[in-house]
This record gives sequence, structure tokens and C-alpha cells, in this order.
Amino acid sequence: MHSEGKRRIWRWLPCLFAVIILSWFVLPSLTDDKKPTDVGGTSYDQLAPVLLGKETFDAVLKKDKADKNGVMDRQKKLLADRYDFTPRPDKKLTMSRGKAIQVGPTVKLPKDLSWDKLAGMSSDDIRDKGLFPLGFLPLPHPKHDVGGMLFPQMEIKLLPRLERFDLDFDLPEEFLPEFPPAIFLTTRPDLGDVSQGKVVTVENFQEIFQGILNAKDLEGMRLLVTQFPQQQFNATADRKTVNAQGMQGVACFDCHVNGHTSAATHLVGDIRPQSHRRRIDTPSLRGVNIQRLFGSQRALKSIEDFTEFEQRAAYFDGDHLTAAAKGINPLERGSQVHFMAEVQELLDFPPALGLGLDGKLDAKKFADDTPEMKGQKLFFGKAQCATCHPAPFYTDNLMHDLKVERFYKTQTINGLVATAQGPIKTFTLRGIKESPPYFHDGRLPTLEDTVEFFNLILELKLDADEKKALVAFMRQL
Repeated sequence: MHSEGKRRIWRWLPCLFAVIILSWFVLPSLTDDKKPTDVGGTSYDQLAPVLLGKETFDAVLKKDKADKNGVMDRQKKLLADRYDFTPRPDKKLTMSRGKAIQVGPTVKLPKDLSWDKLAGMSSDDIRDKGLFPLGFLPLPHPKHDVGGMLFPQMEIKLLPRLERFDLDFDLPEEFLPEFPPAIFLTTRPDLGDVSQGKVVTVENFQEIFQGILNAKDLEGMRLLVTQFPQQQFNATADRKTVNAQGMQGVACFDCHVNGHTSAATHLVGDIRPQSHRRRIDTPSLRGVNIQRLFGSQRALKSIEDFTEFEQRAAYFDGDHLTAAAKGINPLERGSQVHFMAEVQELLDFPPALGLGLDGKLDAKKFADDTPEMKGQKLFFGKAQCATCHPAPFYTDNLMHDLKVERFYKTQTINGLVATAQGPIKTFTLRGIKESPPYFHDGRLPTLEDTVEFFNLILELKLDADEKKALVAFMRQL
């Protein structure tokens, strides 16, 4: 028996050693509470302590309110360092319903530099000397470590349910789209703006669209203005609202107001860790019928895909576990997604009275020596804009990587890691004067800022008159 016992021990010794070795490697990973590195990080890092029972809503509410002024002061300082937001409205041109268009550039230059001098430098010089204008760097969310849907104050005044207790919107109202925006339909161009000067909501969509849309499209519109649970607006303890209506969620048309945009902001849901997620400026839905890519980097192939994806993923930061905990509303493809998509496909660009049938300027209305016609020549020539933004809809429906990181060193800005950002879809320029701020994250407040940005990035060497002509042309689109 004694010998047999020894043999048993020797037979089990390899297994014992294996258990010890596995424990050596596995146990620390189960107990280590260190923060994930930039290339690590769980896909489920949005699961909040309040959902796990480790915190209470009252404790989070109290802390967020106490921190709010400090968070907003930090963001205001960042914006003040980047931009001069002194209103300079255009004296002639307005948006469809009369809001003034602001004239830039607003981006501040480094000391002792002019735009021409900066454009004459190489990307290596600009990067190594730290001369890339701060306003050209990626723009962080006001509270980047938390992120989430954030709505402008002008919208919250009308819809108090959209207010967050931890944050206010950061960009000035003068540099945002008009509110409420006009609505144009591909099926009824004879009616012009059908919005009646109202924000379309679940309370009034019937009176606005009855007799204009058919029954199926009215149902699609109802779904687009119906609130559904979302990451910050829901009925769980993990929310950023104390408004009872806000706890019901948000509607598609809360961000895409009237099928356009209020410039509400968010963070893309498809990147981890949190510090690498991009701020996203809500794009307009006008003219989605001519678009073939949806999502700034996801490149979804249909508006149906995007509509379904938004509620299943983007509403909850790309985390299906949190979505399940907060009451996700899965949309049925045939009788809901399809109806919603069909309505979106009816949303038209605003009329561009200066354009001809080919989408270019009508030569009967603009002489060769006008700024607009000179700008068009530049747009399709020296400025290279038409490479990605060809007529008539001024998008190539592709994605492009501008490699803006050539001009700056990787750095962390208020919680955002500003580094290489990869390819971004080409957004249409039709109706562009009505969609400030510009670029995918809203870092460029005016069209003048946008022209200066691309003049530098593409090394175009445009002079001051050429830049003004380009802006004049784009305001006709």
C-alpha cells in the first residue's frame, strides 16, 4: 500500500505543477485592478458601477453636480485658447429660415504667424515646432471620460427632457445650425419648407405631415420622433437626467432635428479605450437618398442598416450588455426600420437657386469675374476639392484618410488621445452653409476655417482672394 501510494503521488505531480503554473498567470489577471492600457481595455468598459450595485444614483448625481462647473470651465478654457468666437455675421447671406451665417476664420494662429507663413512651412516643421493651430487638433467631448449625447441649450429650452445634470453644451449658438431647421421633401418640392417653423415631435407630426405623407411614411415619422432608452437617458440608476420625460429616452429626431441637425454631439461607439473615441458632430440627414456610406468610419451600406445600428449599438456606446440592462428597443426590420428609412430618403437638400441642372453654377446668373464663379473654377481645379466632392451632389461616397497627424505629435487633450484617426467618409457639401460646425468632430466653426484647414493639409498655397472665392462658391451649394 505504501509503495502504491507513492506511485499515485508521482502520477499526479505533473497535474499539480500545471495547476500551480496556471494559477501563477491566471490569478493576477482575475484580481488585478490596474487601468487598461491604450491597446487593452475591455469592450464592456461602459458598464457603470451603479448598474453593478456598487454605487447609488444619488451619490453619482451629487458628485456630477459638484464637478460640473470645473468640467465646463476646463472646456471653456480649451475653446478660448483655440477660437475667437466673436460673432461676425455675413451681411447678405442667411440660412433657409433667416439665421445669420458667421464669417471666419475663428481658429487662432500661433504667435507671430500668419496663415500664409504657416502654409509655407512643411508638415515636419509644423509638428516638430508645435505650430499646428490648436483649433485644427481633434476636438474632445466636454467630458470625454464619460461622453454621451449632449444637446445645445437652444434645443433644451424647447425640450427640457434633453438636459443633462452633469454637463452643458460647449459651442456658442451663433456657430450652430438654425433652430428649428427647415424641412424639404423630394416628393413635394412645390411646398418648399414644410416645417411650419416648428420642431417636429410626437405631439405635432400628424398635423404637420397629414396630407403630405402617406400612412406608411407617417408611421415611419412617428418612430423617428418617438423616444427610446439610451445610455444617458433611461429609467435605470445609471442615467444623466432627473427629468421624468427624459428617462423615457431620446428620439432619432432629437439629434437629427427636423431631419437635419442641431449639432448635438456624441462619441463614436466603435473604439476602445474611451480616450481614443472620437467626438462626432451630428450630420444632417438631408439628401441621404444620394449617399451610399453611413457612419463616419463604419461605412454601413444602407440607411436601413444605419437606422437599426443606431438603436442597437450607438445609443449604448456599442455595448450590448449595457443596452440589455437599460431597456434596448430592437427595431423590426420590415415594419419599423423600413418605414423609418423611407421617410429619411424623402429628406431633400435646401434649394440651391444658383445651381444649374449639372449641379454647377448657372452661367446666366454668375459672370466669369464674380467671386462665386472664380471659386467654382478653383474648386474643380487648383484647390482639388472636387477630387472627393464632385458635382452634382459634392460627395464621392468613399472614405479618405487625410493623415492630419503629420502636423502634430500624439497628445492627450482633456481626456482625448489626439493621434492618427484613419479614413473618414466624404460628407456631401450640398447645403453646407446650413450645417456648421464642420469636419466630423465639429472642430471647424466656419467655412473659412475649413478652407484654411484644407489649404494647409493639402499644401494648396491658396492666396487670400482665392480662399474668399472658394467660400463664396460653397455658400451657393
